[in-house]
Amino acid sequence: MTDRTKLVMIKTIHTIIWGVFVSVIMYVLWSGISGQVTAYSWMAAGAVLLEGLTLAIFNGRCPLTIMARRYTSATGDNFDIYLPNWLARYNKLIFTTIFVIGLAGMLFHL
Repeated sequence: MTDRTKLVMIKTIHTIIWGVFVSVIMYVLWSGISGQVTAYSWMAAGAVLLEGLTLAIFNGRCPLTIMARRYTSATGDNFDIYLPNWLARYNKLIFTTIFVIGLAGMLFHL
């Protein structure tokens, strides 16, 4: 398998996982805004917190980013994922903010 093929596979997997986590974060936000907080809301919040722990363990980087670096010398913020460069650059800031708002809403509705 070529380096290009490996990079495409990593980027594809990374993008799918990113989409799942964005969906989970939006569910947390919806739960917090609507007040419909269920066990699924808390499982979603827990999954995001585990992802945050994973990022913390890897010094703020996704393990897939570390893997992708082996197969490219590209320098853009989106070298490892199929996202616009601006979104890849501000991804953590945007979605952490949305998550915190949702989690705060969930806690408010306890």
